[in-house]
Amino acid sequence: MRTTRRSRQASKAFDLWHPRTVTLLFFSRTKLVICPSPKFRSLPRRHRSIVAIAGLCVAIAWPSVTLEDGSIASPGALGRCADAVAEAISESLSDGQVREIARQVTVRIFSDGGAGSGAIVDRDGDTYTVLTNDHVLDNEENPAYAVMTADGERYDAERLETLDFGDLDVAVVQFRSDRPYPVVEWGDTTAISVGDRVYASGFPNWYFSDDSLTSTRDWGTKAYRLTTGEIGMYSARSLERGYQLGYTNDIQNGMSGGPVLDASGRLIAINGRLKYPLLGIDVFKFEDGTQPSVELFKQMESLSWAIPSCRIRERF
Repeated sequence: MRTTRRSRQASKAFDLWHPRTVTLLFFSRTKLVICPSPKFRSLPRRHRSIVAIAGLCVAIAWPSVTLEDGSIASPGALGRCADAVAEAISESLSDGQVREIARQVTVRIFSDGGAGSGAIVDRDGDTYTVLTNDHVLDNEENPAYAVMTADGERYDAERLETLDFGDLDVAVVQFRSDRPYPVVEWGDTTAISVGDRVYASGFPNWYFSDDSLTSTRDWGTKAYRLTTGEIGMYSARSLERGYQLGYTNDIQNGMSGGPVLDASGRLIAINGRLKYPLLGIDVFKFEDGTQPSVELFKQMESLSWAIPSCRIRERF
């Protein structure tokens, strides 16, 4: 039997709407009470939204629906929920789709002093804007840069000085091309939670083997690396230079400035600090000048650290 995209989406929704996930209590033929089970409460926020919408769709068959809080859902409104389910499901991308987004929007930034990574965040005609770390562009003696895109092309780039990021370890370069490179979509960092899956990408400067260390500067796109992990901490207080999001992904030197994407392929942060820094607890200083307790430091040093996109986007 041939299935349509919408029918496949509906099937996915009803897979989520399962007795192990949501408890349905039938009081009569004309009334339905929907109560979330403990399994439902443990689902990621996006999946809870999909399940909730799908549950209301199921209720179309009943003249009235009573939710857990006692409110009554309008049957007329329920008839329009199929599109809402499809839209919610469409936001969830496959692992392969997110990986491809990361590969396409991640660039390598070269300077005389070294190399780092960045993410394409805007396009205006033939001008592309790349977000990166300020420390990646720390090259005052010869501020000339080049950007390598996912197709291996290299372009001259200039630092954009008109944006003020304050004390954040953030900077922007621009390059020009008539090629249609993808632009990453901004994510909502207010919606993320500890345990959420994240993807971090960039171009490590070195390749480590058992007995040697090799520079990747001339490797082209072969140096690209993507790692997966999850959010380990979202600190209530920001560290110096804006670092606030800790995640379990392994990041290497050279991946600074690269994007951290959520499971929908949206930009939620940029890489910047590696796990287990050589300077130890001295690296972990909050913006007010204080340092974490030893117990908190032990948690923080086991994570890579990034600057949340919400703190960056507000400066654009």
